[in-house]
Amino acid sequence: MPVREKGYVLARIFIREDEEFDGERLYSKILKFLKEKNIAGATVLKAILGYGTTGEYHYEGIEVLSYNLPVVIELVDEEKKVISVLEELGRHIKSGLVSVERAHVWEF
Repeated sequence: MPVREKGYVLARIFIREDEEFDGERLYSKILKFLKEKNIAGATVLKAILGYGTTGEYHYEGIEVLSYNLPVVIELVDEEKKVISVLEELGRHIKSGLVSVERAHVWEF
């Protein structure tokens, strides 16, 4: 199995589920953008519990309907490509957090 160890990173974009951009859910818009930029892989993960910079808990439970749950968009590709798309996204996203770490990529 080929291993691509050099120059790959995993980035995580933390936003809220209810955020929109141009009338569309921000996470959906970001995923489409990443695909257009030929990013190797991306996934949107919806949290069931979390908090952000406000310290306010966001919880998906039976007794509470919450529409601003945390959403994480993970993407993997070569570092220069990821940094480039993150810089471009940064010009359009109002708030959020991004983490980036080195990744060892294995293809099966």
